[in-house]
Amino acid sequence: MSALLVFLVTVALVVWQPRGLKPAWTALGGAALGLLLGAVRPADIPAVWHATWNATLTLVGLIVMSLLLDEAGFFRWAALHLARWGRGRGVVLFVLLIVFTALVAALFANDGAVLILTPVALELAGVLALSRAATLAFAFAVGFVVDATSLPLPVSNLVNIVVADAFHLSFARYAGVMVPVNAAALLVCLAVLLLVYRRALPGRYDLTALPSPGSALRSRGLFLAGWTVLPLLLAGYFLAGPLGVPLGAITTLGAAALWLAAGRSRQVSSRAVLGHAPWDVVVFALSMYLVVYGLRGARFTVGYGDLVAGAAGHGTLAGVLAAGSSVAALSALMNSLPAVLFALLGVQGAALTPHLREGLAFALIVGADIGPKLTPTGSLATLLWLFLLGRRGVRVSWGEYFRAGIVLTPPVLLAALLALAAFLR
Repeated sequence: MSALLVFLVTVALVVWQPRGLKPAWTALGGAALGLLLGAVRPADIPAVWHATWNATLTLVGLIVMSLLLDEAGFFRWAALHLARWGRGRGVVLFVLLIVFTALVAALFANDGAVLILTPVALELAGVLALSRAATLAFAFAVGFVVDATSLPLPVSNLVNIVVADAFHLSFARYAGVMVPVNAAALLVCLAVLLLVYRRALPGRYDLTALPSPGSALRSRGLFLAGWTVLPLLLAGYFLAGPLGVPLGAITTLGAAALWLAAGRSRQVSSRAVLGHAPWDVVVFALSMYLVVYGLRGARFTVGYGDLVAGAAGHGTLAGVLAAGSSVAALSALMNSLPAVLFALLGVQGAALTPHLREGLAFALIVGADIGPKLTPTGSLATLLWLFLLGRRGVRVSWGEYFRAGIVLTPPVLLAALLALAAFLR
């Protein structure tokens, strides 16, 4: 019972964050308590590190790259182009923003995307003098889409990398399954966001109020380096599997190349950007996995695995819906990382065929990426989003968030799980 107690207390504090306590230090305290009480053993630490180092290194590298490109003005330049492509029509700009957010989340991970695009969306709303309702529509579009469409690549979300590593899914195999699933999720995102926020959007906006995209650039050298590094990075991801190179190593090389390019620029402080990198994500991932690992020793994960395996016995659709919806609910209640860690340990230990086990692994990712949007504490990206909004004077109450989350999340989750089941069959 000590493992369950440590887990519940840790998750509660991660969600609650009393006195601004960071989730990383809460998770570290939970891991230390688990070791002290014997819920986890010191011998478990190497196994946990092996399971998480690649995911955390990849995420940190991607966020460093996104911060460097943001300092160069890359994303503001793109957003101003989007506003011009909207031709003064609010609905067109809203759709373009959603598609752009999905693309950035795919390449730079959900946490990186929310850090960059939330301020960009608010600045765009300010330049266009949008109402509070329209500003919230733009903000909710970014905040929802960064998670809900972070499915297509292993690098698009921390939980994607963790699950892909745990089930030995190559980059090409992962993308081959999840790119079409993410396309289905994006289409439904567009539909539900337009349905909910259509009336809040401006009919027209003033194109003459927009500054030129070139004015957003602070470092042309770093901007051009980004256009060189990004295609090479994507190619490297596809070659990583055949070459036996971890994704974290490829991402670190890309981040190092941009950092060196930034170091040659007088307009960007590369040291300051490196100092703002989310190094505490490493602590959070490793510590949280240790906390959840204690539940495996207490056989709680076995019970979950048996339940999902029982559902999968009725067919691929039943298994995918059971695994995806259960992890979605757990993610909404207790944050996506501990939820997916708990679930993947259960699926790994269940008596399943290799084909079903792989299908359930993909379902866990869908549930853990989309399900957290039901609540404001479901993902770290949402907590970052709320913090960024509050810092700029845009207040979103939990009640306001819940009302949006309960409308937006279920149809997107269901569409993605049905698309996954259809693809696997």
